[in-house]
Amino acid sequence: MANKDEDKETLKELRKITKNKENWGGVIDDVANKLNENHSVIVKAKILWLLGEMGLNYPKQVEAYIIDIAFCLEDEHPKIRERAVNALGRIGRADKNLIIPYLDKIMKMRKDQADDVRLAFVWACENIATNAPELFCERMDLFYKMIQDKCVRVRIEAPEMFRVMGKRKPQYIKPYLEKLQWFAYNDTHPVVRIHSAGAIRITKRTLKESEDNAKDD
Repeated sequence: MANKDEDKETLKELRKITKNKENWGGVIDDVANKLNENHSVIVKAKILWLLGEMGLNYPKQVEAYIIDIAFCLEDEHPKIRERAVNALGRIGRADKNLIIPYLDKIMKMRKDQADDVRLAFVWACENIATNAPELFCERMDLFYKMIQDKCVRVRIEAPEMFRVMGKRKPQYIKPYLEKLQWFAYNDTHPVVRIHSAGAIRITKRTLKESEDNAKDD
């Protein structure tokens, strides 16, 4: 059972660390070690969030703790699973090689029963795809299905993965343009329509730029 007074002090300490980004490199071990201590869900969630942000800035220094973060993907509390997948996304944005061993586990989070976890999954994949789009070239069907998710927030975010990929690997988004157009015209939610249209626009623009560059060559 977590001690409320200890939790209060730990949260105070973590908030202080969060504000002093210039010192993060020297306290990563201290923060990571707290993950295995007996803390409340609130504190553990804060630790995971902070490790993700630290991992974006100091990926190699969090490498030893990624296995602990990945273990949290199976936690009974959805807030912990949400923060764990988010943290892996931030770390993966900095260095894809650190999260590749856990990519299959990350991809399974798309089926999580908690809406917030599925939303965090999409965000995490967008983070990773920013610098490692090749990891998702053959996985876009999964995100197309998520545009039809039962949660509105997931449906709003899912087309953004097509925008991220469309800017980097447009040839893999080209087969989805007609499907995205349907959502851009017909979806019941205005933001889903806007995001779908944005994904189409950036993909077409990038494809045209590639064609123009090929002509110049």
